[in-house]
Amino acid sequence: MSVASGAVKTAKGWEGVVLKLLRGKDFTFTVVGAEQVTEHFRRVRMTDGGLLAAAAQSLHPTMWVRLWFAAADGKPHQRAYTLVDPDPAAGTFALEFALHDGVASDWARRAAPGDTIEATVQGTGFAAPDPAPGRLLVIGDAASLPAVNSLLDSFPDTAATVWFETQHASDADLPLRVHAERHEVRRVERGTGAGEALAERVRAELPDLLGEPGSAYVWLASDTATTRTLATWLRKDLSVPKQRVNALGYWRP
Repeated sequence: MSVASGAVKTAKGWEGVVLKLLRGKDFTFTVVGAEQVTEHFRRVRMTDGGLLAAAAQSLHPTMWVRLWFAAADGKPHQRAYTLVDPDPAAGTFALEFALHDGVASDWARRAAPGDTIEATVQGTGFAAPDPAPGRLLVIGDAASLPAVNSLLDSFPDTAATVWFETQHASDADLPLRVHAERHEVRRVERGTGAGEALAERVRAELPDLLGEPGSAYVWLASDTATTRTLATWLRKDLSVPKQRVNALGYWRP
């Protein structure tokens, strides 16, 4: 829930207690601006409350934080969001929201300069593939777009093929940070199949680009069910080693 500066902190419930035991670090972010990228996608710019200075030695591609929201029933909800363009010198970054129904999207739609929101950093991490792959194989959607862009930015000279699932016509306008000379985007409409079209397309096309499974690198973040299905297929059917598949379910339908 967005609260005014100085207001009572949002209760974090048992999840907050667990994260504290796991040495999660808490911060308060302040909104400095917002941009409606499309009708279904919103970018909120924030000051970091000291996060980037505290994490200066551990900033990494696809880094995410847990934001805390309060629903109408007062119960705490935490959702994870990727840092977009973190600037440690300025102490700022942006967060991007694929809008749908729910407390996080409701907060993002209302977010205005001066609003604050609490966050916890715990659990985020990234291990760069070693050896480096000749091509990144990336599977994502609007929810994982910030992480996809972060990954592409971190490997500026590496070729990439991106399967990008879309749900709305305006998703064609989402800011994928691709370069025509080394990046290829293959868009897949989600339709009513709950991720089946994406899984089918990837199964049909990815093997031709895989090369040697032990030196491949697949980064995968879609809805939880599709991510699980494709991750299992990559490891069992294509024999891609576990450490060469980075798979994380970003949302549930």
